[in-house]
Order: sequence, then C-alpha cells, then structure tokens
Amino acid sequence: MHAAVRVFASKGFHSARVKDIADEAGVAHGLLYHYFRSKDEVLDEIFRRTWSNLAEELHRIEVSGAALREQLERFASVYLGSWLETPDLIRLLVREIARGPDVGARAGELDSVLAPLTRMIEAGSRRGEVRPGVDARLAAVAFYGALEEILTGYVLEQLPSTAEDVRRAIATVTDVVAAGLAP
Repeated sequence: MHAAVRVFASKGFHSARVKDIADEAGVAHGLLYHYFRSKDEVLDEIFRRTWSNLAEELHRIEVSGAALREQLERFASVYLGSWLETPDLIRLLVREIARGPDVGARAGELDSVLAPLTRMIEAGSRRGEVRPGVDARLAAVAFYGALEEILTGYVLEQLPSTAEDVRRAIATVTDVVAAGLAP
C-alpha cells in the first residue's frame, strides 16, 4: 500500500503501472495480483483505509465532550496535519480522488465526516456555543470545504505548506468558523 501511494503520487494514477508498484515494493509483479485485481482496487483500498481512519479520529473528537471550538481545532489539526505526516498520500487523495472523475461515486463517503461535524455543531448549539438559526449541516460543509481547499492549495503549491504555515491555517480556519458560529 505504501509503495502504491509513492508510485501514484509521483507518476500519477493513470501513468502508473502495477509493475511500478511491485518494483517499488520490492515484490514480484504477480504477487500484487494475489492481493489486488487491479491498480484501481489498490486505489480504492487506499481511499477506504484513509477515510476510515479519518472517520475514527473524528468520532474520538466528537465524543470527547470538549467545547465546539476545541473540537473544530482538533479536527483541523488532524486534517491539515496529515499534509505534514503523509504528503504523498495527500497528493494522491487530492489529485486522484477529490478531483478525479470518480468523485461522484465516493460522495457518499463524505457523509462519514459531515455527519459527525454536523452533530458537533448541533451539540455546540444546545450548549449555547452557537448563535441561534445556524444551519449546522451547512456550517459543517463550509468548515470541511475550507480545510479541503487548503489541502488542495498545498498539493497544487498555491499555498505555503511548512509546519508553521499549517499551524497558522489551523488557527485561522478555527478562528473564522468559531467566530462565525459564536452567539
């Protein structure tokens, strides 16, 4: 899986061959077919594992009982911090999945992130941390969308992406969203 991420990130999914992945992994070409039928299946598995890990982390944040602002900051830290930890994986996900032709087929997966974010905003509203009348789902989409666009800016080299830049982006998005939601 790690070899596939490196190959897809460097060559692009469509230019990469199964042989390239096998060579990068240091295994026989045929061995890859023992585990995966195609490079498409490898990409799908990378997406599923990554998305599942993100959803699990978001669940931990949601049930933490922390104030909404802290929950938003934690999620932004996980989401944007992934750029610093696994830039090849993020390049792959942004280029091939978030902006790829099959994005519609994976749109249902987005709800595993938007639903918990929506619930966190609704819970914040019940605790008096959110001004009346805020549409929690739209607020969750706006928050997630801002984070997604920042990651895209890193991948496309439109935004600086050092550790300090990422910390500043986390603080900025959290401040903007929390201030916009505040009573």
